This record gives sequence, C-alpha cells and structure tokens, in this order.
Amino acid sequence: MSDSLSISKYQLPPLEKPSLPSLTANEQFLRFYLEPDTTALLPIQELIEVLTVPVGQIVPIAYLPAWVMGVYNWRGEILWMVDLGHLLGLTPWYQQEISASTHRAVVLQVCDSDNINNQMLGLVVNRVEDIEWCNPDVIKSPASSTLTPELEPFLRGYTLKSNGEMLLLLDGEAILSSMPK
Repeated sequence: MSDSLSISKYQLPPLEKPSLPSLTANEQFLRFYLEPDTTALLPIQELIEVLTVPVGQIVPIAYLPAWVMGVYNWRGEILWMVDLGHLLGLTPWYQQEISASTHRAVVLQVCDSDNINNQMLGLVVNRVEDIEWCNPDVIKSPASSTLTPELEPFLRGYTLKSNGEMLLLLDGEAILSSMPK
C-alpha cells in the first residue's frame, strides 16, 4: 500500500502568502525536482495527490515509449505512470544512482471545459519540494534556441527566483496529450 499526500485545498494547512505588491494575481504551483538539476512547476489546480509508490507496484507494459513506466493500481483504478524527467529529455530514473525502494509521483488531472472528460496521469519525479506562489504575469517565454526538442512542447515558460534559480512552468495538458493512444 502506498502513502499519499493529498494536495486538495481543503486538506492543506493554510499557507502564508509572500509579501508581494499584487497578491491577487499570484497562483499556487507545486514545485518539484528532476535530475539533473531541474526544478519545475505545475499548477496546483491540475494536481490531485502526491504519492509514494513502491517500485515493484508499477507494472510495466510492453511496446510503449521508454518514458512510460507502466500502470499502477491507484484507489482501485488504473493509473498510467510516466517518468517525467525522461519524457522531458532529462536523465531517466533507471539511469540515476538512486537506490530508493519507492518513487514519488504527482497525480496530474486535466479536465475539459465542461468538467466531463477528466484525464489522469501519474508523473514520477525525483522529489516534491513545496508549494510556490508565482505571479503568472512574470512568466517568461524562453527562446526556442535554448530548449531541447524534448522539452519544448511541454514548457509554458519559466520564472527566475530572486536568487537566480530558474523554475520551469510545465503544461499539464501537453503532458497528458503526449500519451500513446
């Protein structure tokens, strides 16, 4: 059985907003880390839960792209599990020097405009860090010459922290649409 951490707005402890000039324009993003040295964000409203999944409970499926790890029984439903770093052109989890017996995964859910067609996907990441407040107006579009071909379709933009750290803002819908049909 896996441990899970729900990120529903009703189950999270209240967060203190940073003291910025325009707090109403800020949105919440889940901040997580991918190997090597990549910090990324996904909007909280696209996420359901953060899971700890035992390695042996992801069942591989043959003849799929290498970044599709397999399926996992989540709450009695089949949840496709994707190595997000590998999908984005980073180091695949199986090539990393990690001897952990569990994976950290974020459950991504994107709904259509009528909230009828919900699609879910488990995204395996190296570690979940925290919740980041970010003003969407400060998200910058990167120059296409600086992007890898694997990352470009999944990137909405980036933002720089005051310490110079770059945070990539990913597009959940693009990640979901990358799954084989």
